[in-house]
Amino acid sequence: MMADHFLDDEAQELFREFRIELGVFGQFSQPRDLRFLATGVAGGQGVFGLVGTHRLGDAEAFGEDVDQRGVDIVDRGAVSGEDGIGLGVGHIHPASMQFCATPLPALHLRLRQRVSKAALMSADVISLRPRASEPSLAPIMALTAQGMNAVNQVILERMQSEIPLIPALAGHLIAGGGKRMRPMLTLAGAALVDYGGTRHHKLAAAVEFIHTATLLHDDVVDGSEMRRGKAAANLIFGNPATVLVGDFLFTRSFELMVEDGSLKVLKILSGASSVISEGEVDQLTAARQIETSEERYLNIIGAKTAALFAAATRIAAVVAEKSEAEERALEDYGRNLGIAFQLVDDAMDYDSEAFEMGKGKGDDFREGKMTLPVILAYARGNDTERQFWRDAIQGHRTSDQDLAHAVRLIARHDAISATRDRARHFAQRAIDAIAGFPANEARAAMAEAAEFAVTRRA
Repeated sequence: MMADHFLDDEAQELFREFRIELGVFGQFSQPRDLRFLATGVAGGQGVFGLVGTHRLGDAEAFGEDVDQRGVDIVDRGAVSGEDGIGLGVGHIHPASMQFCATPLPALHLRLRQRVSKAALMSADVISLRPRASEPSLAPIMALTAQGMNAVNQVILERMQSEIPLIPALAGHLIAGGGKRMRPMLTLAGAALVDYGGTRHHKLAAAVEFIHTATLLHDDVVDGSEMRRGKAAANLIFGNPATVLVGDFLFTRSFELMVEDGSLKVLKILSGASSVISEGEVDQLTAARQIETSEERYLNIIGAKTAALFAAATRIAAVVAEKSEAEERALEDYGRNLGIAFQLVDDAMDYDSEAFEMGKGKGDDFREGKMTLPVILAYARGNDTERQFWRDAIQGHRTSDQDLAHAVRLIARHDAISATRDRARHFAQRAIDAIAGFPANEARAAMAEAAEFAVTRRA
């Protein structure tokens, strides 16, 4: 918060209700002095203080360094450049979104002139930057941008082969976009534990190769027609080539693991690969099974999706040689984020347009997959609705009209909202898992990534 150099008694009482104490240094600073104050806030520390500024024409100097999501009130004088104002900062914890109240160390500021006692106090709400309406991946993408350049270079180098079909088919999917969430988690986890090396670049590429291989295999198993907004590789290159190139990418991932030289990393990533395969087989056997329980569904997505999220995040602590507790914390973050991510994916198959996910809307419906929206709608439905679901999951009701009816039933029983609520629960567990790490840019970015997993529409 920024306010004039004095607050009246009523305002002070209001702040005390939130356990916030504002004081006065009675000194002026230059805009560059605000950087010293901003350092603590940018690092995620909860700090409160008050310092004078000298005709700060705008809040640019402060805004360059502070996590601006934590600044809510700016005195209009700071923006307009009016005479002496004071600065008090209240930082909102990015994960809990609650005020943190800890004292600000005294700042050594040069005395310029005294604040005019005639100055009027105001506390207009002025955002230092436009607030995003919803959480985004922008912070974690910015955090990992440099590292992702190195990871992408490894991916491009290692997908090459003397057999032209291999880079052509692999490149069709890899160049097709995607969020690159899993390798970003490896890089973000490394930033969270303050790892300064480069081992994680190859390992993040290995993670992406594992993920890409599973997508190629999935599209063959499911008979998918679209992936990432364009024709699936199996439609263009055929099923045999798609399966074999998926195998090639798996072998590349293991080459990268072996080159790293850590048996622990190899165990974690190879174990995750095994669990993913088990999850896919379990999902295959659960298809067309209308009585599939929510517990079994969560076990399936925990294996086929969350296992790689968990491994990708944990290996960051391994290469940084952190404690077992820190490894487990990052693993828990990844696993819970992965579950939240898959829950929302499954919800979007029934509440979003096809282009938003880059695949055909209703794919899960036509494939008879028992995802949570269907499980909930079936459990909450009447006898007639349940008979529809039995017919649909058995593959007897797969027309566009049937899909539209399924969407209406799911909406009638609020199954999409319930699915997102469960995703929100797992996202919060992900955020809680990393709460013990120092509050810094990486932790804030990872927390926002978990929030984004729930609110995203694509």
